[in-house]
Amino acid sequence: MPKTPHPPRGSTPGGGRALVTGGAGFIGSHLVERLVARGTDVTVIDDLSTGRRENLAAVESGVRFIESDASAALPTLASEAPFDEVYHLAAAVGVDLVLADPIGSIERNIDVTADVLRFAHEHGAPRTLIASSSEVYGKPGAAVFSEDDDVHYGPTTTTRWSYACSKAIDEHLALAYHEHRGLPTVCVRLFNTVGPRQVGRYGMVLPRFVEAALAGTPLRVFGDGQQSRCFCDGRDVADVLPRLLAEPACFGRVFNLGSDAPITIAELAERVIAVLGSSSTIEKVPYGDAYPGGFEDLRHRKPDLARIRGAVGFEPTRTLEDTIRDVAAAIRGEGVTP
Repeated sequence: MPKTPHPPRGSTPGGGRALVTGGAGFIGSHLVERLVARGTDVTVIDDLSTGRRENLAAVESGVRFIESDASAALPTLASEAPFDEVYHLAAAVGVDLVLADPIGSIERNIDVTADVLRFAHEHGAPRTLIASSSEVYGKPGAAVFSEDDDVHYGPTTTTRWSYACSKAIDEHLALAYHEHRGLPTVCVRLFNTVGPRQVGRYGMVLPRFVEAALAGTPLRVFGDGQQSRCFCDGRDVADVLPRLLAEPACFGRVFNLGSDAPITIAELAERVIAVLGSSSTIEKVPYGDAYPGGFEDLRHRKPDLARIRGAVGFEPTRTLEDTIRDVAAAIRGEGVTP
């Protein structure tokens, strides 16, 4: 089918209508708060499988909430006025969840993304952001991951690579909708996003560590702890997503989004204990005891942020220490900065 350009409506941020799938989740709820604050009419679709309704408590009166799988809810919105923006954040997340339910994870990532893109194309062609993952890189040959690098995955018999493949298909779909059907899309590869409202239930490392530190129990570090990651606060991520959709030069492109300051997991555990003044110790746990078969870890994961810096001037603003304190405050039920 030949390309049919659809010029985006309302490219200036503010006002308009936005749809956020996964909007009750950790990142999604912070994004919703920012959209409401700028005067946008927001509809949230979330099945609450990993999100929580209370995450939207601060803006609940100003948000239309639909508790549903996105694929089931989209047809009910077809007769309404088109959205100006669509943020598709709903996905299977977390190592534990992917390993426990690979079929559901694959179907949720690919099928629902296809439905969201089809809905957007057929109903006004709103600016559409697809949340992807650094997992797409697979086993990179470079120390720093750049958006146009080749990707290399492990065998299909290793379950974790199913998630990487499903997110790569999401990106292929979004880019094809832009190239062949004129839908203004942006793909964002998230790198180890952390912060208040994130839960450790599906293997997320920072809330697990903070919960243990607050309880005075050992922080369980898998493997030798020398694997490194770059942690970025979810509020910094939420700040920049609307800026990406407001810039037409970003359409049809893929962006790394995160921090580029690496820290080993052992150092992260030490940092959490120090920041919170905890009496906890650190316990090393072999991977074989932590995960079922089908898991394979990466030693290092660091993004090249040159593209997103050049496009919208992105820089993380919150320190890891601030994020640790705010995660602890949220777990205690205390208020934190939105």
